[in-house]
Amino acid sequence: IWIDRRRFSKFLARFLREGSLDLMPKRSNDSGAEARLTHLYTSLMTRAVATGALVATALDLPLVAWEDIHETGGIYLDNEDAWLRVGQPGRNRSYFHERYPDLQLPLTLGNAGWWNRPFEEREQRPARAEKFLIELLLRHGGRDDRVAIISHGGFYNYLLRAIFKIGRDDCWFGLNNAAITRIDFHGEGVDLVYTNRLDFLPRELVT
Repeated sequence: IWIDRRRFSKFLARFLREGSLDLMPKRSNDSGAEARLTHLYTSLMTRAVATGALVATALDLPLVAWEDIHETGGIYLDNEDAWLRVGQPGRNRSYFHERYPDLQLPLTLGNAGWWNRPFEEREQRPARAEKFLIELLLRHGGRDDRVAIISHGGFYNYLLRAIFKIGRDDCWFGLNNAAITRIDFHGEGVDLVYTNRLDFLPRELVT
């Protein structure tokens, strides 16, 4: 099945610009303002960057790369003969500068590629999600920031388990392409407001 990623990314970008992220009554201490994004992060995988660039333009926000929110496994190829998954370099600084000149890249990214390491094994993934969550709260916790991350279904699952302290590794939270999940952090705890929201997409683009 061929998926027109650019088309559904445009619907996502338009919704984030013109729609509302609210789907339920606000908490009693909310200001009443609609939830508009203030920060936008993307994985360095090219499909996420392409979506992020459209969203950033629509919202007039800087697009900031965050390496830790990449898809599980990293960049790799299957070597079926040897039953191995072989890590690949990934795109480098020159690639992103040429195609996405406004993307804010990590200072550590050079021309050897952003991945350039072995396949990420299953047991390594929870720690990465925990690391990202800690850093996210250090950057934005206790503030009025409204942060969006453009990431991937596998990492999304590990992140939800980290946020809600789900120890099991045998559950899966379904996520369609371009779907939105909203999680509110506040003084009393964390709310999963909604997950896998798709009401802004035409039915034929739901994949």
